[in-house]
Amino acid sequence: MEKYQRATIAELMRIVAAAGMNRRTWGNAGNASKWDRNGPHRGRLMLLLWIILSSSLCLMVEGQMKLSPETVQQWAVSFGKEIAALSARYSGAKLLQKKYKDVEAVVKIEEVDGEELVKKFAEEMEEMLGRKMKSVKRLVEAAEDADLYHEYNATLTFEYFNSMLINTVDEDRNPLSLGGEFALEENEHFNKLPVNTQLSNIQVPTNVYNRDPDILNGAYMSEALNDVFIDNFQKDPTLTWQYFGSAAGFFRLYPGIQWIPDENGVVTFDSRNRNWYIQAATSPKDVVIVVDVSGSMKGLRLTIAKHTINTILDTLGENDFVNIIAYSDYVRYVEPCFKGTLVQADLDNREHFKLLVDGLHVKGEGKVKNGMKESFKILNEAAALGQGSLCNQAIMLITDGAMEDFQSVFEEFNWPERRVRVFTYLIGREMTFAENVKWIACNNKGYYTHVSTLADVQENVMEYLHVLSRPMVINHDHDIIWTEAYMDSVLPTTKELFNSEAQSLLLMTSVAMPVFSKKKETLSHGILLGVVGTDVALKELMRLAPRYKLGVHGYGYLITNNGYILSHPDLRPLYKDGKILKPKPNYNSVDLAEVEWEDTEQKLRTAMVKGETGTLALDVRASVDKGRRVMFLKNDYFYTVINETPFSLGIVLTRGYGEYIFIGNVSVEEGLHDLLAPDLTIASEWTYCETDIDPAHRKLSQLQAVVRYLTGKEPDLECDVQLLQQTLFDAVVTAPMEAYWTALMLNTSGMDEGVETAFLGTRSGLMRFQRYAGIEKRVAKFFLTSVDMENMFTLDHFPVWYRRASEYPAGQFLYHMPRQETRAGRIVIATTAVTVTVGKKTAIAGAIGVQMTLDLIESKFWAIASQPNDTDCSNTDGICPLRCDSFDIACYVIDNNGFVLISKQRKDAGNFFGEIDGSVMTTLIRMGMFKRVSLFDYQAMCKMNLHSVSSARPLLSPFYGLASALKWFLSNFLLFLLEFNICGFWHTEHFADAKASFSVSSAHKKRGDLLQPCDTEYPSFVYEPSVKETNSIIKCGRCQKMFVVQQIPESNLLMLVVQADCDCSRQYPPITMEPEEVKYIASVKCDRMRSQKIRRRPESCHAYHAQENANDCGGASVISLSASLFLTCLSFSTLVS
Repeated sequence: MEKYQRATIAELMRIVAAAGMNRRTWGNAGNASKWDRNGPHRGRLMLLLWIILSSSLCLMVEGQMKLSPETVQQWAVSFGKEIAALSARYSGAKLLQKKYKDVEAVVKIEEVDGEELVKKFAEEMEEMLGRKMKSVKRLVEAAEDADLYHEYNATLTFEYFNSMLINTVDEDRNPLSLGGEFALEENEHFNKLPVNTQLSNIQVPTNVYNRDPDILNGAYMSEALNDVFIDNFQKDPTLTWQYFGSAAGFFRLYPGIQWIPDENGVVTFDSRNRNWYIQAATSPKDVVIVVDVSGSMKGLRLTIAKHTINTILDTLGENDFVNIIAYSDYVRYVEPCFKGTLVQADLDNREHFKLLVDGLHVKGEGKVKNGMKESFKILNEAAALGQGSLCNQAIMLITDGAMEDFQSVFEEFNWPERRVRVFTYLIGREMTFAENVKWIACNNKGYYTHVSTLADVQENVMEYLHVLSRPMVINHDHDIIWTEAYMDSVLPTTKELFNSEAQSLLLMTSVAMPVFSKKKETLSHGILLGVVGTDVALKELMRLAPRYKLGVHGYGYLITNNGYILSHPDLRPLYKDGKILKPKPNYNSVDLAEVEWEDTEQKLRTAMVKGETGTLALDVRASVDKGRRVMFLKNDYFYTVINETPFSLGIVLTRGYGEYIFIGNVSVEEGLHDLLAPDLTIASEWTYCETDIDPAHRKLSQLQAVVRYLTGKEPDLECDVQLLQQTLFDAVVTAPMEAYWTALMLNTSGMDEGVETAFLGTRSGLMRFQRYAGIEKRVAKFFLTSVDMENMFTLDHFPVWYRRASEYPAGQFLYHMPRQETRAGRIVIATTAVTVTVGKKTAIAGAIGVQMTLDLIESKFWAIASQPNDTDCSNTDGICPLRCDSFDIACYVIDNNGFVLISKQRKDAGNFFGEIDGSVMTTLIRMGMFKRVSLFDYQAMCKMNLHSVSSARPLLSPFYGLASALKWFLSNFLLFLLEFNICGFWHTEHFADAKASFSVSSAHKKRGDLLQPCDTEYPSFVYEPSVKETNSIIKCGRCQKMFVVQQIPESNLLMLVVQADCDCSRQYPPITMEPEEVKYIASVKCDRMRSQKIRRRPESCHAYHAQENANDCGGASVISLSASLFLTCLSFSTLVS
């Protein structure tokens, strides 16, 4: 065909040339009349010849690049055999499969009972958490008894250990006051921090005077807790930090540590701001914040008001509900979408409110009456509809004065029951309307405070918590609370932990109880002394749901009564800001429905939130390899409630390999011998033996602990007998692999250069590996090392190569190249599953594989994909000889998810093929060879739209720039003057606190430069294995591109041969895997924000007690200021405005 086309074209060229010569001959003869008569005919003849020629040339373009599918198929078969033989030889997969086949007669395969398993896990968790609650109760009793017998002494002098001052000296080398020598020793149990397990010590925030009489009396009284701390730790060695947060402001922590201030020498940590303190001190509450934004609130007053709002928001938790109203001449909601309703005060909503509060501006005249009316309407409607917390209700009025007649509002909406408490915050130095503002609070069972500086905000806001706690204190109701998941940002080791793969395991929860004054003379005042608590690391809790019982894709997870994730392997609480990992703004308010998003009807979430026990089956798209690849799984969910807590536990078992577990027996002597092999390791994050109970065991690795237990050296160790049994069995069965790999390595002449590591892993967390090449020669220097968490057994997941291999038939190798960001280098990992079958039941025993350099695989490919010049082309229909090294041919090897392994362009390796050639990938998708699968990420972070959060003011003139600079100077100078007071003169810590607060507000304005939580959709692509081969021609304007695709047998790979001299990029743009933000229209977005999902309310509520003394409703602090300074401040204020 091709030869025929070439001959025809040559003949046509001769005819055209001849016609041209005749034309010139006639013209020279001067036979004009004959030329004129015959010219049109000859012109048409030439035009016809050129059309035929052009058509033939087009045919030639179509035909010149005809690729032979038969040739490509031969290449694919040859390459498949080559790499399969290479993988099988160096991994030893056939030998291992044979060894497990040999023991099938002596093993049992049992079906995993998910219902029984989740019940057992929940009971163990309940027992563990119960021990923590008993420890906290003992602390409460000790603290209350100590206070009962302590007589307050206003002139008390007492030297306590201040955690910031211990082990420090002055210029003369003398110990600092409140410091002194405090022994510290590094402790494995406390994240290797230097601690003192014989003493607690005290941390005092920078803005609290550390010798205040309240601090000294509280420190002296709480010394009684030391013995209880130590006793608790001896009774339950798994306890971590124990603490007492005092209402006076100090924080007693056991074991004692050296507290490190920030870079400015400031300690901003205040235990009274922590969720465990706030939730224990008060019952759930509905709060409406009403802020005055009239013209008189300009300047510093508005800054203080905003900071007050943010501080109130920080005292709310996920069991509370909130809204914010701003009023002047009229009433407006800071978030119009939340008009007339209350929203859950989770971290996401609180951060959203802070962003909106930052944009508040002042204007008009203040009409407090309208603001209060709207607030009462919101609260009354919520109570009537059964929404909100259905417990405490409060209005927070933030204003610089109230002039109008407002009594009628309270008569209409709140009297005589006074069901809604009103707390008032008078902003600024002006005291003219103080009595009015105080009257509002005192006549509505609230509390009045005067906030004149930024430094006053924190202490004044905290007062409302003490008022709300009165009914609970008077009634002596010691409710135990458990917090939502949170990240301990105080301890210095947290930053190091941020680099861990298992981000969800950074989180913890706290159990806490309030401490009350039992003195009869103060009973009606309901005095809250503070809160005691202890932390529970969630990774320790999840150890009670061991991975080996759940299978390769199985996992356990925990949620709160609000449906928020407490622990889940797919929870990602951190994001990368540049090179720094930071907690996401909403990291602890991620809903179960946002992680298990295939549960579109939210049946799973609803049942678990209600505290039910049950099961549910779901077909899921599970992403692996950081979302680049997708697996289709059938999951069974089993769930139940953990009694005495607000938590529910769920476990997931995947149908197929996850349904069965096999059990084999070997003697301890035989297993122990093989367990000591140098090539063997076990999962360091799994609990084979409990090493955290006895301090003497804490330095033991899991393998060391197992060996000491089995040899009888440590018979008291608590070990998982079933897991040890499986591990010993696997050690014996896999033992021959050591000799096999060693024999290959010693045969240096027969080794292929580029084979670096053989490895295997079993369901018991056991791993063996053989390095065929030394570290200096290896490309993959980090593969299967402690930093390569993706490819190791962790508490959070099985290795990625194990998970992927388990979804393919045993014996068939699966090949993949690690992501470029893992810095693994140009390597290929080949793995296959190993199974055990008894009767009709098949269980996965493990996976085995080999890691090779990409150069080795490439060399095998290029040697095959090139026909020699002397190839017999007589029976070949297409280009012959066909060579992949030809300039007009592009050859690729891609995997089943479309990622390139081999390409002439080395930079293509590891990239998605659609980004390299959008035309071919588009065609493959259309033809059904690849399927596009949509995945969703409801924990994503997207760039914030700058226009939505801020607007830049143009620099109109040099004068404006000068005026702006002057305004900045005067504003800061005014701030200095207003911050200056007698207390600040003696205790400069107040400056630091005010400065920190102000900086937070200023930094808040730069949020436009940051990322914000969002929802994204992103694609994954999956090969359809029923389509073994295909070829097609793509029309791209003036050229056409032919390609041939062939499956590579016994692998997950495809071979592509593509015509390379036809550019289709204009017609077919690249197909990327970049996520796209899901943009919601305004009404849908508003509905999503307003929607209140099903939740389980806390069981207790303390909103009222008849003996409460409501007359204790606050008062104004008297601050004298010179008249000249006051007038100067007013002048500056006017000028700045």
